[in-house]
Amino acid sequence: MTICGCVSAANLRWQSTMIENHTLKSAPRCGFLTGSERTNALAFGGCESMGHSLRIPCTHSYRLRTRKGVSPLQVVCMDFPRPELENTVNFLEAAYLSSSFRTSPRPTKPLKVVIAGAGLAGLSTAKYLADAGHKPVLLEARDVLGGKVAAWKDDDGDWYETGLHIFFGAYPNVQNLFGELGINDRLQWKEHSMIFAMPNKPGEFSRFDFPEVLPAPLNGIWAILKNNEMLTWPEKVKFAIGLLPAMLGGQSYVEAQDGFNVKEWMRKQGIPDRVTDEVFIAMSKALNFINPDELSMQCILIALNRFLQEKHGSKMAFLDGNPPERLCLPIVDHIQSLGGEVRLNSRIQNIELNHDGTVKSFLLNNGNVIEGDAYVFATPVDILKLLLPENWKEIPYFQRLEKLVGVPVINVHIWFDRKLKNTYDHLLFSRSQLLSVYADMSVTCKEYYNPNQSMLELVFAPAEEWISRSDSDIIDATMKELAKLFPDEISSDQSKAKIVKYHVVKTPRSVYKTVPDCEPCRPLQRSPVEGFYLAGDYTKQKYLASMEGAVLSGKLCAQAIVQDYELLVARGQRSLAHASVS
Repeated sequence: MTICGCVSAANLRWQSTMIENHTLKSAPRCGFLTGSERTNALAFGGCESMGHSLRIPCTHSYRLRTRKGVSPLQVVCMDFPRPELENTVNFLEAAYLSSSFRTSPRPTKPLKVVIAGAGLAGLSTAKYLADAGHKPVLLEARDVLGGKVAAWKDDDGDWYETGLHIFFGAYPNVQNLFGELGINDRLQWKEHSMIFAMPNKPGEFSRFDFPEVLPAPLNGIWAILKNNEMLTWPEKVKFAIGLLPAMLGGQSYVEAQDGFNVKEWMRKQGIPDRVTDEVFIAMSKALNFINPDELSMQCILIALNRFLQEKHGSKMAFLDGNPPERLCLPIVDHIQSLGGEVRLNSRIQNIELNHDGTVKSFLLNNGNVIEGDAYVFATPVDILKLLLPENWKEIPYFQRLEKLVGVPVINVHIWFDRKLKNTYDHLLFSRSQLLSVYADMSVTCKEYYNPNQSMLELVFAPAEEWISRSDSDIIDATMKELAKLFPDEISSDQSKAKIVKYHVVKTPRSVYKTVPDCEPCRPLQRSPVEGFYLAGDYTKQKYLASMEGAVLSGKLCAQAIVQDYELLVARGQRSLAHASVS
């Protein structure tokens, strides 16, 4: 979601060729042979809700490995079984918090809770309030669900998204949410690997493979030790020694590192700069769309802690289609089934106050006035700051929000006239100066699957210097970077693979910029204004700026409202008494 709800989307076609949009019933499993040899197999099983089923007998499965003297294998698509997440401490904690809403005493008078913003934080808040027996009214300014996971369908029927979204095993609240909605099968799990492009060897990749047979943290240690292409043994040793305080010091140590950026912390710990350059530039841009000289080290340590301490923490899954329909809509259906409401095209113009400074109502752009027993702002922090009442700006709780600012990001989608071979059925870290991560969505995602043409989705970051540039400038710069990643298949002048069309989605203010010393400024979900609450990944929760953070913030917000039930009922009675006297 942008600060003004502004999304730039260009749809240029240099050919009249139209891409056929394939929707398939289940996870694609494909095997391709090298060179000009024929396709070995394509197979699709049956599953609910997604279009037609295609079956071609499959006798072998191949994995992509680059070998000297051999042309690259074509991409292999193969989904993996859902990992066993249910026994982890974090998953059980998240499950317990979810169950607390369903088992809480039914309210004698359900609260009407008005929530601004139908991103994951607002949807989560509304979902868990509905579970607790209350009546959320969820207001979304735009005509699409999802906030920072929103997506749109173009005239050809192809989807383009706000961002490239990955669901980790270390997202316990998100994983619980999928289970509660009965949509676990909508996650397409990939092999447990992290795959990095090699800038000094165009077209080649380096892998960190986490063996299934080893528990955490041994599987992560093994993955690092086995990779000899990115770090030398002396660098691995120095990195391990530097990380020891974080591993031994626990959460208190991690939080204390918020004052350092990644580069400063690495140098303080005696870790060579090459470790930062080889690994943590890519990781920083993937986590927060900024470079290591800006990102708080706390963010990296939290991610490493989850990835190293949970066996499947770093295992990744793609959603099997567009987020508004495949994730957000089931949440909306659940909310509505329990008596809640979700309204699109309901932009808030003003937060109207009572004489005592509490919220009286939300005034919408269309003139409608929405009143409730409690109010939640689940928008990005920049939008909250724009609408903050003057009476509240001197309150320290709200003053501290000035430090929290959304980071710009650009998401690029390019449809090519052919199937690219030098890629994986996985998320790829580009290690490019301009690009963060990318994926061939025509392979990784069922709904976007196309056996004949590739669609690359790429995160363009850091984007601050590019957010005001034209879409064509961004595409030209992206193509120059792709020519390094696909030297045999893509050239910047399109003399090789040609662009059929593209979409560029600009978000001037995305997740909050996790720079040093931000942590003390992150607000609790319960504000000092009685009856007013916040949700969003910028609010206080342990997963920082992420989908998991957004969902958890919504649960914590709902929890605060449920805990304040008696107070909010009494507040409503006072308001009624005051109105009757007046």
